[in-house]
Amino acid sequence: MEPVLTQNRVLTVPNMLSVIRLALIPAFVYVVLSAHANGWGVAILVFSGVSDWADGKIARLLNQSSRLGALLDPAVDRLYMVTVPIVFGLSGIVPWWFVLTLLTRDALLAGTLPLLWSRGLSALPVTYVGKAATFGFMVGFPTILLGQCDPLWSHVLLACGWAFLIWGMYAYLWAFVLYAVQMTMVVRQMPKLKGRAHRPAAQNAGERG
Repeated sequence: MEPVLTQNRVLTVPNMLSVIRLALIPAFVYVVLSAHANGWGVAILVFSGVSDWADGKIARLLNQSSRLGALLDPAVDRLYMVTVPIVFGLSGIVPWWFVLTLLTRDALLAGTLPLLWSRGLSALPVTYVGKAATFGFMVGFPTILLGQCDPLWSHVLLACGWAFLIWGMYAYLWAFVLYAVQMTMVVRQMPKLKGRAHRPAAQNAGERG
């Protein structure tokens, strides 16, 4: 019997972490908006951030990269980047202009995907600026939520949390500018594929940022 190709595997440690993160999204919405258990919300965000960082490392260390993981991991990341700001906005923790800025950026980014697919690409390379923005959000959101739990340290936690969020937002917007430049180059230099445009299969499954 031939060994199963790593890229076709489903039951891997990184994929299980992504599934757990996905399952925790509705739990996060419930504990923050309904149960008002912000401490559990902080725990979910911290686990999500740490596991998101770790799953790519584990995939490379254990040779468990997979096509499913290359699709599932960024999809879960996008769901968190939509869900968390909206929950914070509904809770009054952050102003709606902040939420709408992040959501508008993501909507514009999603609108460029057909241009990539029509040229046989699934995504553009992740930039260090984009990774810095993600780090700012991973630290800022749970820190601000933790500031809602501890009155004694709330001023310090909120100040630190907002510092990371503002830094993350500006890096997020700058990453979009860089992405727009890359997209312009792709459109100008790469012709469309003949035939009906379709979403290509995930490439470079091991490169998860």
